[in-house]
Amino acid sequence: MIKTLNDLDAALLLWINSFHSPFFDQFMNLVSGKWVWVPMYVGIFIVLAMRLGFKPKLVAILATIGIALFFSDFVCSEVIRPIFNRPRPTQLGSGISHLVHIVDNYRGGDYGFPSCHASNSFMLATTATLLFRNKILSAFFFLWALAMCYSRAYLGVHYPGDLLAGAVWGTIVAFALYALVNRYYTLTEVKTAKHTQLISIVGALTFVLLAIVSAVQICVA
Repeated sequence: MIKTLNDLDAALLLWINSFHSPFFDQFMNLVSGKWVWVPMYVGIFIVLAMRLGFKPKLVAILATIGIALFFSDFVCSEVIRPIFNRPRPTQLGSGISHLVHIVDNYRGGDYGFPSCHASNSFMLATTATLLFRNKILSAFFFLWALAMCYSRAYLGVHYPGDLLAGAVWGTIVAFALYALVNRYYTLTEVKTAKHTQLISIVGALTFVLLAIVSAVQICVA
């Protein structure tokens, strides 16, 4: 049973990884980056600060997100991964590394189950949904999280199973931390925050900018 699931996981990964082109090699590599999304994170902070002001509740929400990130990222990479020790598709131990299209010689770390990118992005998407209760913003965040996951499979550094496990873990962490904090310190008033479209606009513009940069890199190469 496990072997069958692993074979299906590898086949799906190789299928996704096969749809590569010079433009998308650059684009997906950029989408997968962490620092390029800082403007969107700043947008979240600005919207929260506009709604709450610089008060203890703002600190409580930021602390909740920070703690959720710790459990989402640290536990994923330092606790769960060493238990399974599943090599990334790009690593020699995977048995399929010779079939994987590798971008800019990027292979990631040794192990990839579960995916921290998937865990962190779905944690943030779920947390934002619970905080803002805005359908458009929630749709954007989950599309963003899916794009992050797809980029990892496209780059060949995670199996779909790694991404699914990471997404589930990040979602559980978000629900658990939100429920725990909201039980003692109500967070529901954030759902009336204005200008939440600022977050999705900044995120969408980031995608556009990454596409432009990718196109320019291809042209000058």
